[in-house]
Amino acid sequence: MRDLLYLAWRYLVYYRIKTVVLVGSITLIVYLPAGLNTLVSESANELTSRAEATPLLLGAKGSPLELVLSSLYFESDTPPTLRYAEVTRLEESALASVIPLYTRFKTRDSTIVGTSLDYFAFRGLKFGEGRPFDMLGECVLGYQAAILGGVRPGDKLMSKPDGVFDIGGVYPLNMHVVGVLQPTGTPDDRAVFVDVKTAWVIEGLAHGHADVRIPTERPSEPRQDGRQADSHPAVAHYNEVTLENVASFHFHGDKGSFPVTAAIAVPHDEKSSTLLQGRYLGDDELVQVVRPAFVMRQLLQTVVNIQRYILLAGILLGIATLATMVLVFMLSVQLRRRELETMIKIGGTRLRIYSLIATEIVGVLVAGTLLAGGLAFLTSWLGASATRLIIQLT
Repeated sequence: MRDLLYLAWRYLVYYRIKTVVLVGSITLIVYLPAGLNTLVSESANELTSRAEATPLLLGAKGSPLELVLSSLYFESDTPPTLRYAEVTRLEESALASVIPLYTRFKTRDSTIVGTSLDYFAFRGLKFGEGRPFDMLGECVLGYQAAILGGVRPGDKLMSKPDGVFDIGGVYPLNMHVVGVLQPTGTPDDRAVFVDVKTAWVIEGLAHGHADVRIPTERPSEPRQDGRQADSHPAVAHYNEVTLENVASFHFHGDKGSFPVTAAIAVPHDEKSSTLLQGRYLGDDELVQVVRPAFVMRQLLQTVVNIQRYILLAGILLGIATLATMVLVFMLSVQLRRRELETMIKIGGTRLRIYSLIATEIVGVLVAGTLLAGGLAFLTSWLGASATRLIIQLT
């Protein structure tokens, strides 16, 4: 037996390029189904864990999936907004604790999440540096958002306008960074958190006026057309909130009409949850209450169905690859005819010759399977971290 193993080993080493190609093919055939199943399982766990930790989500009627992706993962387009009066209505029902969310705006690298301090306690977020926001214009950054923005407590971060041609009064706000959160491996790491009122300041629903006075002792500088340029306090708006000017900031209009994109509802018990969902079932309701876990399970069911087709395609590809390998070994036997005839002439039996070829084939299969097993173990070990990285990068 040792002689067969030695001869098979020497043959595979001599034709190393062919051996590497065959072993690589076997590795991929065995690893792809196992690796894909591991990644899909880890991705499902990452997505559903955050959804399951969020009991109910209040939002304007529309796509439940868009509402969940925007509110929980800060992805997708901004869903239709609802009036803050709906948040107040939910609070007054005394059926749940309510956390407002407004995710319309962004910085250069991250989504700005307008919310309340209750959000940090709800998600179990802890501070690595600094403190929570407690004044208009202050923000708290997720761990990765701070790295991407290159800022830390004491620095400033500018919001990004909706568009180049946005002339409706939405001014970029220069926000003060007061805290950075510890890493969590969730979408919170890439978010910039502000008070919902600060988000309304970015919206243009509140602003502070500079104290512009028209001097009486000297005339205004003449314009090119010869007329005098008059100043008016309404045209000088602050784009930064400081201790000196915070008192001048004021909101225009009814707070109940201000927009939010969603609200997290945490019912006090199962009965409260049932009653709360029942209140928004009417056809005339403009608001919907969704269960994020149910919405994500529906999405993942679609992913699982697609995964089945991918696995089927992988199996067919594997069969084709194995057939190709059989053909390679058959052609190899033909090319080795003179070698095999020599082995017969020096006393080798046909059984020994067939055993040698079988040993070579088994050696390739075992090597490919062991490599695939190692990759599958590595994928399982690093699967959660890899999945978080993929989710963050996407």
